[in-house]
Amino acid sequence: MLREKIREKIKYFYQKYRNSPSSWVPSLYVAEGIPYAMAMTVSVVLYKRLGISNTDIAFYTSWLYLPWVIKPLWSPFVDLFMTKRYWILLTQLLIGASLACIALTIPAARFFQYTLAFFWLMAFGSATHDTAADGFYMLGLPEDLQAAFVGVRTIFYRIAMIATQGGLVFFAGYLEKSGHGIPTAWSIAFFVAAAAFAALFLYHLFILPYPAADHPAKRDPSTSVAREFLHIFGLFFRKKNIIAILAFLLFYRLAESQLFKMIAPFLLDARSVGGLGLTTQDVGIIYGTVGLVALLLGGLLGGYAIYRRGLKFWIWIMVCAMHLPDLVFVYLSHAMPQNFYLISLAVAVEQFGYGFGFSAYTMFMIMVSEGEYKTVHYAISTGIMALGMMVPAMASGWLQELMGYQNFFLWVIAATIPGFIVVALAKIDPDFGKKRPRRG
Repeated sequence: MLREKIREKIKYFYQKYRNSPSSWVPSLYVAEGIPYAMAMTVSVVLYKRLGISNTDIAFYTSWLYLPWVIKPLWSPFVDLFMTKRYWILLTQLLIGASLACIALTIPAARFFQYTLAFFWLMAFGSATHDTAADGFYMLGLPEDLQAAFVGVRTIFYRIAMIATQGGLVFFAGYLEKSGHGIPTAWSIAFFVAAAAFAALFLYHLFILPYPAADHPAKRDPSTSVAREFLHIFGLFFRKKNIIAILAFLLFYRLAESQLFKMIAPFLLDARSVGGLGLTTQDVGIIYGTVGLVALLLGGLLGGYAIYRRGLKFWIWIMVCAMHLPDLVFVYLSHAMPQNFYLISLAVAVEQFGYGFGFSAYTMFMIMVSEGEYKTVHYAISTGIMALGMMVPAMASGWLQELMGYQNFFLWVIAATIPGFIVVALAKIDPDFGKKRPRRG
């Protein structure tokens, strides 16, 4: 009898915990952040340490955006077949396996080709995971809680990035300093990442809830899948003010897309070529930890601000916060400071502003995705966002090597102008994202 009561109590608390958004939103966005940080940032540091040029790093790692760009092409299948929960678990297995394969091929003679292939496979799994996870988020929470948890999901997404491009990079740098060769040090670091992702998969297997709304989208059996796909896809591009929407998604982050790829090389490059000459461990602390904590705090504050007053109230403040702090890199490239704390503060200022300003971008995508097919339409929005990041980023390494770091960062400031123009063109519901009173 006592055993039955204990079992019932455990079952009760387990169900209560699993049905709370706090039990799964944080971990879900940790799982979303790790592979993205691996593909977009850690790969840059890895290849820089392995002797690849800035031009090749920017060009080839920017191709890793491609799965996020084209994910709208297969996102309807995530909506039409199986549940979002199923897709989340399946893609987490794929991502963990890809990380292990990268670890195995780093010491290989043709490491650049092999690791890029597995990075791309991981990116494909991550892009599909993002579609399912974002859909699961929107299906499992009402609109006002979506706004309330924007900060939470941003925090834990950034925590994943801190652990990845901060902790993992620092760990790899520690192994380098401990006498391990650079390939061996990074191989060990990637095996650790693969093990961590396996643990996340097991956690979600038991904790992710089963929302009533999480089921394959209804479709007319007399209509082919291709026709249904074209219908769902076409609905997005028939939205009101679609030109302004597309312009916002493509150009709001134009400057950041170019800056993003060159921060780590700038911090690592020797002072003789215009860089700050930091070590791998320094970059792990400054960019991967201090900078990301600032980014996290900015995202948290941005989500809370929108929750209190709505997106329209904050949009202009957020676009200024997004772009004006880019000036710190103009300062760093001209002053060339050696003070570790000053460099950390400068990077933190830029990252805080970016985190605060990006909250507006996230809520804008949620706003334009509202409707029957919100999962697919949000995926289309993020795909267009990725395209807006990928194309400018591909040329950033070439531009930097052509201009030098000082002129490149001045160019980044000029590239912020379209971000202000698209905000002026955007149409935003004055009440969207604002806290709503609850009934009863």
